[in-house]
Amino acid sequence: MSDTIVALATPTGRSGIGVIRLSGEGSIAIGRSLTSRQEFSPRYSHLVSLTHPSSTEVIDEAIVTYFKAPNSFTGEDVIEISCHGSPVLLRQVIDVCLAQGARMAHPGEFSLRALANGRMNLAEAEAIRDLIDSQTVASARQAVRQLRGEYSHQLQPIKDELLDVIVILESALEFVEDDLPETQSESIKLRLGDLVKEIEGIAATFKAGKLIRDGLRVALVGRPNVGKSSLFNALLGSDRAIVTEIPGTTRDQIHERFTIGDIPISLIDTAGLRDTTDMVESIGVERSRRTMADADIVLVLLDAAEDLTAEDEQIIDSVRDLPHLIVLNKSDKPAAISVADLTSAFARKASNLWETQTALIVATSAKTGSGLDHLQQAIVEPFASQDASSNGFLVTDARHHDLLVRSADEVLHSIELLEQHQSEEIVLIGLHNALRYLGEITGETTTEDMLTRIFSTFCIGK
Repeated sequence: MSDTIVALATPTGRSGIGVIRLSGEGSIAIGRSLTSRQEFSPRYSHLVSLTHPSSTEVIDEAIVTYFKAPNSFTGEDVIEISCHGSPVLLRQVIDVCLAQGARMAHPGEFSLRALANGRMNLAEAEAIRDLIDSQTVASARQAVRQLRGEYSHQLQPIKDELLDVIVILESALEFVEDDLPETQSESIKLRLGDLVKEIEGIAATFKAGKLIRDGLRVALVGRPNVGKSSLFNALLGSDRAIVTEIPGTTRDQIHERFTIGDIPISLIDTAGLRDTTDMVESIGVERSRRTMADADIVLVLLDAAEDLTAEDEQIIDSVRDLPHLIVLNKSDKPAAISVADLTSAFARKASNLWETQTALIVATSAKTGSGLDHLQQAIVEPFASQDASSNGFLVTDARHHDLLVRSADEVLHSIELLEQHQSEEIVLIGLHNALRYLGEITGETTTEDMLTRIFSTFCIGK
């Protein structure tokens, strides 16, 4: 008998409607105690008065829907209570449920029960989390495809073919005293080679899938007063960062998110890089340097209205081994330096300071908006691929990608062992490992510790 869990299935805070979900064998009894209603028709919404069991005081007018096991999200009896979205009222209803024997659900526990009861596999459960966390239409589309079982459909033929080869080798090990005939061995190697190509083909979509799901971390760096905060606001389309003529206004990082096409961007405005005796500003400068190292791409801002300074050159030198763009800001003002000037300067210093400098230079004006479209395109271009804009299914989860790579490596190793004429028993070890790794993607062979780690990333109501 499973205990009964309860949680708020909608976000916390004031709203028009809040949904409280109960799952477990005690759900019906708790629903009855809250409504004084003895019967609930499955998959039918009932308009009821919620009352406190001990005082019969009316709590709210609500819609109660009953989903009878096993035809529910979790595979258990489920009651969903849709009432007005006052945080105080919702807390009161949950407290009554707890007093009637339910307990608070752990993060992802509803989805975990759905997995345990065969209502979905692990990849589909993870798709629920990804769908909730989606930041763009493209990432939501990929999550829906995974939720509908497309991942399983792609993996199943691979697992079936791998299992067929395992059966052949197991049979040879059990019943054939001699080695496999050369023709059969060659046939198996060809089949395994095709499997490796299929697995690697799926794994190769991870770069585009990760880009759509997680996006890019973009850091704006430069010496004080080159226009970092102004450009930050211009890219966001709002006055998020404080802009003044005083150097060192930005003393700590400011993070905001926006999208370029279907790619989420985490934009970070950093403190101006300079030597300073101000303790607070110096902490901000140190954080800026750490952010540069962690970013997917660094935008180095220069002031087009001023000559290149020694501080500018030091900053450019510090990012030369990192993915970066040179942004020539304030191009609306009379130019002291131009893109052509910088290109020539880089060429002259090719054997010295900017030996590895190949960064693209983009001229912009945060004030007029000139060059912003070109800059946005330049930010995502090194990371985007044809797969990212296609309608094909993409691997978006690092765990899945790792398991696919491991599976392909195990099959490749088994092919090498076949070529070395090793015994079937040795060859089978890698193939069984590959099958197990593929099974871990959909949860067929996943350990309890791994499940706990995965579902801890879910929100409480799912």
